[in-house]
Amino acid sequence: MRITLAFLLLSVSDVGVTTQPAPIRLIVQADDLGAAHGINVASLQAYTDGIVRTANVIVPAPWTPEAVALLRDHSDLDAGVHLAITSEWSAIKWRPLTTAPSLVDARGYFFPMVWPNDKLPAKSSLKENAPRLDEIERELRAQIEYATREIPQLTYTWNHMGFDALAPEVRALTGRLTKEYGLVTPLDLGVQFADQIYDGADTGAAKAAKLAAKLEGLGPGTWLIVDHAATDTPEIRAIGHPGYENVAADRSAVLEAWTSAAVKEVVRRRGIVLTNYRALLYDHKQP
Repeated sequence: MRITLAFLLLSVSDVGVTTQPAPIRLIVQADDLGAAHGINVASLQAYTDGIVRTANVIVPAPWTPEAVALLRDHSDLDAGVHLAITSEWSAIKWRPLTTAPSLVDARGYFFPMVWPNDKLPAKSSLKENAPRLDEIERELRAQIEYATREIPQLTYTWNHMGFDALAPEVRALTGRLTKEYGLVTPLDLGVQFADQIYDGADTGAAKAAKLAAKLEGLGPGTWLIVDHAATDTPEIRAIGHPGYENVAADRSAVLEAWTSAAVKEVVRRRGIVLTNYRALLYDHKQP
């Protein structure tokens, strides 16, 4: 009897300390909505048929009204404002919402690049043109205010082409404005980048296989994948800049990977939780 009782007590104790495995959370973020119709519809498809759980909008870009309408129709899709003070494509451009002489070229468009690029003429970057901090602030405020007014589920800011690395004061400015408008920056939420997954020249099948393999190896934690989806259509084939001419092939391959049955099977089998920044914020607020 004594042995049996001891065994029962040990069993109860073991049950009491059993813990569930730490979850694997994955945020897949689609960038650049607003830049093209093919980007808008592909990003939405990657949400409805695939693993994307958040998307962001370049407010000054030409297809922003459509992007906003799509987000309003899918209010459960987490959204961000993709703060932009560059316009990189050669055949399609956007301008600031505000008067910002130090941020634009002679035609009034944002400069293509943040940093000098030897494939472009001199003075084609922000860095070469001494952008004024007060003009950057006015423009970013205008973009955030438009986004918060038009997109009800807006959660976060994300900086296009990493322009916040221009100077410490620019980085401080984007962080301050994000907080002022009640938004977050994803890196404040403890996410880890799941990068170096595939190459830009990979086919859709190759990208899907490499993404599935990456997801097989993810450990516990909150992981972030950031990329761009688009359709392989004449519109997107016309988009590019020196050094990146295969935009349609690259980004339509990303769409194929994000909607791949093999990728979704790994997510299901491993119990990977597809999530977004809004859900993370809710979790952080729970007692």
